[in-house]
Amino acid sequence: MDRLMVTVSGVRGIVGSTLTPPIARDFGCAFGTMLGAGKSVVIGRDSRQSGPELQQAITDGLLSTGVNVTSVGIASTPGVALMTSKLSADGGVIVTASHNPIQYNGIKFLQPTGTGLTAEDAMKLKAIWEAGDFATVDQNARGAESQDDTAEQKHIEDVLAVCDVDAIASKRFKVVLDSINGAGCIASADLMEKLGCELVHLNAGPTGVFAHNPEPVEENLTELCDAVRNSGAAVGFAQDADADRLAIVDENGRFIGEEYTLALAAAFVLSKRKGDIATNLSTSRMIDDIAAAADCKVLRAPTGEANVISAMIEGNCILAGEGGGGLIEPLVVPVRDSFTAMAYVLQYMAETGISLSGLVDKIPSYVMLKTKQPCPEGAIEKIIDATREAFSYELEARVNDSDGLRIDLDGAWVSVRASNTEPIMRIMAEAPSNEKAEALVAEVTGIAAAVTGS
Repeated sequence: MDRLMVTVSGVRGIVGSTLTPPIARDFGCAFGTMLGAGKSVVIGRDSRQSGPELQQAITDGLLSTGVNVTSVGIASTPGVALMTSKLSADGGVIVTASHNPIQYNGIKFLQPTGTGLTAEDAMKLKAIWEAGDFATVDQNARGAESQDDTAEQKHIEDVLAVCDVDAIASKRFKVVLDSINGAGCIASADLMEKLGCELVHLNAGPTGVFAHNPEPVEENLTELCDAVRNSGAAVGFAQDADADRLAIVDENGRFIGEEYTLALAAAFVLSKRKGDIATNLSTSRMIDDIAAAADCKVLRAPTGEANVISAMIEGNCILAGEGGGGLIEPLVVPVRDSFTAMAYVLQYMAETGISLSGLVDKIPSYVMLKTKQPCPEGAIEKIIDATREAFSYELEARVNDSDGLRIDLDGAWVSVRASNTEPIMRIMAEAPSNEKAEALVAEVTGIAAAVTGS
């Protein structure tokens, strides 16, 4: 199961095993070859302790192909994406494994706009890397290396520009924030200060020594829930290691789920301006209800930020995101952005005068179950085929196979797909009741077990 993941979402692997500095250098060479000598790249990293060595290896690979490199140091993924655009670079690189555990690191490649590579370009990059046919230059033609330390400052300035700072500051919200000792630590504290919030900051130093598993799901956020409850805070926020995803805890210390990040932000934005929303096939149908109430549409794309962004651009959507805590506000930066999500939730609370739990209660609710399990290489296609066959007898079943397999039933859905970032498969279901959701997950899990013999 220990294998290097090379997908539309970038590169993920275990440091010192499947992802090493020589491999990182080769990916730098491959990206530089794809861009061409004389081009420019912005590079940054999250706070993982393996980051500096991998960043230097990638940088060396880029320089060896004649590409100029500007480092922005430790920065959030939206911060690096923003600087790629602001510096008019030809591409960007982020050294991050996002929500993956500490033993992982990864490499994400960006277009000049700051968005991830298209699926076509991601496959082109992979082919260059696999072939090892790199367009290196002689020593005199190597690229130049420079430093820019303004990424987080500029990002916060752009977040503040799209929200009502005075409205939020007037409420003097107490906020508990868990930054997981990741890349979001410094900029998040700055944002909360500028929004006039009283901040209780957990795991607030960008040391890369994560206090818990960095995926912002309920079982990893007990400290945050307790801190909100004990401090009397209005809200609790949790970022992942590169600060692109956000999970939310209400004023009672209740983890409301990462699906609500996009839902709450969408409800807020659609109260201000009308337009369609892009998301993926694994996001809760809450977003459909919110959009329908505003007489707007939801465009669904395969899982993967690049796919959602493509749908957003093609559909001229005003907002996008993913149910895993990822809001994409194109007015700030066209990638997942926990900072804008925090600002929008706070402004929604400030303007309505309603508590977070009250805002959550206004949204039609469903039960969503997300499970993951090991997926032997090459097994997912057989599992999908077997699942499709098993549900073929359901008269109301509607099948979508653009992203693994999703089967919509009357009032519910279930899906199975291979992860883009880990060697696992994800089995998910959403239904009006926990009993129905559990039954759907159990059925597909049983099919997968029969196929794999596990």
